[in-house]
Amino acid sequence: MPQISNLKFYPLTPERWADLEKLFGEKGACGGCWCMHWRLKRSEFEQGKGGKNKEALKRLVALGEIPGVLAFANGEPIGWCSVAPRESFPTLERSRVLERVDDMPVWSVVCLYVAKPFRRKGVSSELLRAAVDHVRKRGGKIVEGYPVEPKTMLPDPFVYTGLVAAFRQAGFTEVLRRLKTRPIMRFSIEQEKHN
Repeated sequence: MPQISNLKFYPLTPERWADLEKLFGEKGACGGCWCMHWRLKRSEFEQGKGGKNKEALKRLVALGEIPGVLAFANGEPIGWCSVAPRESFPTLERSRVLERVDDMPVWSVVCLYVAKPFRRKGVSSELLRAAVDHVRKRGGKIVEGYPVEPKTMLPDPFVYTGLVAAFRQAGFTEVLRRLKTRPIMRFSIEQEKHN
């Protein structure tokens, strides 16, 4: 599978908000999600689908939080990776399948979104590498992801946490699997320094 060359990555800051809007489009990436699924209680998320979720994410960015990394090809936004300290995602903290592995502080990758024309071209793996770099610059030591490993092909919206193959390509390793199709994978920035 040919990779897209000349990819550039930038953290989502207020100056890049319009780029995220362009990438996500009117529907907010997937059914009005605006990448708030893991940040809100289920009822709040459902009630906020569309405009309210968009405003909630925009507010976070305006307050100086960096909720993730954008990928660009030829100056156009083509991909998104949501990555932040695990505590930023209350829904993740309540998950039984994805509950904490240990008490180590981790940064969590909870969403990958790639524009349709650029899917299945290696962008997700590159976004994951950019997420690791983003975490490294902020002093994080472990990046964790929750990809799916489906038995059959699933529609793209059902694999928004990423596929195991993309995480492996980016250097993540499986640390635990409580559900057959749902491993927890990690990239250790500390270990990388010692190799």
